[in-house]
Amino acid sequence: MPRYVIDEAALRRNLEVLKGVADKTGVRILLAQKAFSCPATYPLCAKYLSGTTASSLFEAKHGHDNFGGETHVFAPAFIPGEMDEMLGLVDHIVFNSPRQVALYGENAHARGVSVGLRVNPEVSVATTPAYDPCSPGSRLGTTRTALDSQLATPDFRLPALDGLHFHCLCEQGVDELRKVLAGFECRFGDLLPQMKWVNFGGGHHITREGYDIDGLVALLNDFRARHPHLVVYLEPGEAIALNAGTLEASVLEVQPVGADGVANVILDVSAACHMPDVLEMPYTPPILGAMKVEDGELGRGKGAFRPPFLYRFGGPTCLAGDVIGMYSFGKKLAEGDAVVFGDMAIYTMVKNNTFNGLNLPDIAIRRENGCIETLRHFGYDDFAARI
Repeated sequence: MPRYVIDEAALRRNLEVLKGVADKTGVRILLAQKAFSCPATYPLCAKYLSGTTASSLFEAKHGHDNFGGETHVFAPAFIPGEMDEMLGLVDHIVFNSPRQVALYGENAHARGVSVGLRVNPEVSVATTPAYDPCSPGSRLGTTRTALDSQLATPDFRLPALDGLHFHCLCEQGVDELRKVLAGFECRFGDLLPQMKWVNFGGGHHITREGYDIDGLVALLNDFRARHPHLVVYLEPGEAIALNAGTLEASVLEVQPVGADGVANVILDVSAACHMPDVLEMPYTPPILGAMKVEDGELGRGKGAFRPPFLYRFGGPTCLAGDVIGMYSFGKKLAEGDAVVFGDMAIYTMVKNNTFNGLNLPDIAIRRENGCIETLRHFGYDDFAARI
């Protein structure tokens, strides 16, 4: 039976790095639950982080009930029938447009909730178009032109704003943040004296090996020195659980070597069902004891490089594109062999599905004492209840 295994020790190491940034800068760091939202780890995370961010009523309730601390929420548009319950759960609500602020802002203030507006600095730094909120025509965030146009509309009244929010990064570093921040201050800096807080969003790969933490600390401290009245938030998701989990799988079948010199291997896990970002980003996840091989690395013609024991991994679904990637092993694989994928705590458990009736992997946690505890086991009832 496949299973996700969360590594508690690795999770704590990430949290300690983030807490170090917070201590050196005075910023508040929140867990973006869209990437990782395992409640069994929330007591540990709450020792290091200031709270959670959500993108829906259910996520807000999940963070409020299980994590504590501050509860923030943003959505491109809010569902009217959910607003009353939402405002009873959150401390901060970020609207995507002046129109949404006009609809709900006064009610939020009356409930004691801090009101923010997501803005679009119009600085594209994300390398994957699907993850670029600043691409032309983006529905995420309000440009300065759109904000000024709305404010100039007769009879339009914008309730008071407490903060501004921008989110432009995706698995990126300080250089990209510096560019985005410059664009943000250029377009919206005149509004900052009236604000109480600014949220720098997520996508900060702070716990990645080689990340320039000193540069981030300097950048944050410079901004806070110029705007000492503002509370600054960061809301990373990946950085909190980066490299803090695995997905354990098994080989179901090794097919004969094909005309391209590669043998297809069918696993009991699926890219489409159990690690959707493999297809959506796309990317090839690491495997313990194996080397990733790109198609271009195989070479052509006589004497071309051919890694030993070359395999193309795919899932057991009927989707032709359910391909995880190509890998080279130092030994021949056989049915029943274990395969362990790395960096599987983020955007897996929160995004997986039961396409083709495939069961979901167990969720387990490896405690810091080495003991593995199963947190969740799934079965037919979980599949049937969803449809």
